[in-house]
Amino acid sequence: MSLIDYFLRHRAEVLQLTLEHLWLAGASMLIAIAIGVPLGILLSRRPGWSKLILGSANVCETIPSLALFGFLLPAPWLGARADRLAITALVLYALLPIIRNTYTGITGVDPAVREAARGMGMTDGQLLFQVELPLASSVIIAGIRVATVLTVGIATIAAAIGAGGLGEFIFRGLAMVDNRVILAGAIPAALMALVADLLLGWLERQLRYARA
Repeated sequence: MSLIDYFLRHRAEVLQLTLEHLWLAGASMLIAIAIGVPLGILLSRRPGWSKLILGSANVCETIPSLALFGFLLPAPWLGARADRLAITALVLYALLPIIRNTYTGITGVDPAVREAARGMGMTDGQLLFQVELPLASSVIIAGIRVATVLTVGIATIAAAIGAGGLGEFIFRGLAMVDNRVILAGAIPAALMALVADLLLGWLERQLRYARA
């Protein structure tokens, strides 16, 4: 049976696991953005905290994914449900590029532009939301783009703890030594990452052109 035949015969399961994978990656990214962007803004105001915040994010990034799942497993609330555990781990992995790019984008705003905004009487909040964030938006999106592709890839490991997703096919194929089953999980995951990368890359370019 060819790979195409396998996809056709198992299309319902492929669709179900693809949706599970999309849920894991999407929920993780929304939470990571909600945490990472404010932390990046905080760092731009408190550069002295960079060692603590960026250092912690760097440490999370270097921990192997299965090991991180294992570290989080004993936590009472997280360990009770595999999807919570997987999403928490994915959020931790996604934070570094988002925090770093938000910080870099804001601190990279031309000081002359910032001074002009101050001279117009803008408050700190107005300066942030009307000047700095719009000018830094393309850099922030670039960080989100990197984090999204990373998250889609790492989400395949979530199947190892029973959280579902396309990793189910990959682990099943490894156990069966069947490349068709492995590809049934790897191909949709790769396509998902590619589509996300293209869409966010397009948005990044649009924001860059708008800023220019």
